[in-house]
Amino acid sequence: MDMTLAEKIIARAAGRQSVAPGEIVTCAVDLAMIHDSGGPRRVEPILRRLGVDVWDPAKVVLITDHYVPAGDDESRTIQAITRRFAANQGIANFYDQQGICHVVLPERGHLRPGMFVVGGDSHSPTGGAFAAYMFGIGATEMAGVLATGEIWVRVPDTIRIEWTGRLNPGVSAKDMMLHLCAQLGMDGGKYQAVEYIGEAVRALPMQERMTLSNMAAELGAQAGLIEADDTTATFLESAGVPRDRITNLRSDEGSRVAEHHVFDASVLSPQVAAPHSPANAAPVEQHAGTKIDVAYIGACTGAKLADLRMAAEVLRGRNVAKGVELICAPASLRDQEIARSEGTLGAILEAGASLIANACGICAGYGDNRLGENVVAISSTARNFKGRMGAASSQVYLGSPYTTAASAIEGRIADPRPYLKGARQ
Repeated sequence: MDMTLAEKIIARAAGRQSVAPGEIVTCAVDLAMIHDSGGPRRVEPILRRLGVDVWDPAKVVLITDHYVPAGDDESRTIQAITRRFAANQGIANFYDQQGICHVVLPERGHLRPGMFVVGGDSHSPTGGAFAAYMFGIGATEMAGVLATGEIWVRVPDTIRIEWTGRLNPGVSAKDMMLHLCAQLGMDGGKYQAVEYIGEAVRALPMQERMTLSNMAAELGAQAGLIEADDTTATFLESAGVPRDRITNLRSDEGSRVAEHHVFDASVLSPQVAAPHSPANAAPVEQHAGTKIDVAYIGACTGAKLADLRMAAEVLRGRNVAKGVELICAPASLRDQEIARSEGTLGAILEAGASLIANACGICAGYGDNRLGENVVAISSTARNFKGRMGAASSQVYLGSPYTTAASAIEGRIADPRPYLKGARQ
């Protein structure tokens, strides 16, 4: 029986030869990822009431990224609970203040093709970039996983999204996703599995693929998968995964999908999403000239090393416009240090950016830098829901790191392509 990538992974986790969409199966979990916000403070009381410990501490990764830095009593208490839980449960894979979970997890070598993974965060589909079936669950479900090592799933239909051609300079995976949100809607995935294929996808480096998989959540999908190839293997080997544990996993040629959409990357222009939804995306020209107060380069979709390099390419040798605050929150400490060593971070800071913690921060409405009343911002984050990043009166536009950086220079939403060599306008 020919199967999609999603069906193959679920079948293996369920101990089956094959599965079909609509079936409900119980799967063994290869890895569970939790963070400080939805993790120990939520699941520990449930495990205590059940009288059980974590089923396998070696299969749990715990990361602090929401209440970082701990600037008040509540944050300090939550961090203390998190650290105590890691010690009491013997969780060796505990990354304290190392960056955002969706970036830290793969950079530390915890993902590989074919794994069945759950995460305690809505952007957990990021793991699909590595051909792992990874999806987000709530604290009650996570407590069940931590107690038993299992979870039931309904085998999803697969929606295949094909990107032909190649992206032009100044256009990124973030633009691809904003365009998809506009074209397919926020429930375009219909809570199924999205599989990204095509020349443009194969040409993307891993961190750009991570953006595609991450924002499958914005399409309403449970998972966002990309077949494993040599690009996957090279990244995972650099993260310490042995080559013999990395397989080039993909869908069978004859596998059936519920929908197949085709888009041409070669004609895509930079996209900007107006408040208060990623689905309000349109070519940058439609919003160009809108004055901004803040430009934010941050989050798991907008401040990885690849994203920082995009921003630096625009900002190098230039200055942020008067009256505009440019804020940079690198997605992981490791990426920040690489960016610093190669001069990428320096180019961003020399342009006038302020550097804040490697954490979810403003994107999720945490920390001291939340947007104030009536502030207009452009952000490289995945979401711009009303009030999510601060005051309900704030207005948040979404763009790529390229577009966010260009807008910071001009003090208004701007097309980044004039700032890039070889870009087609």
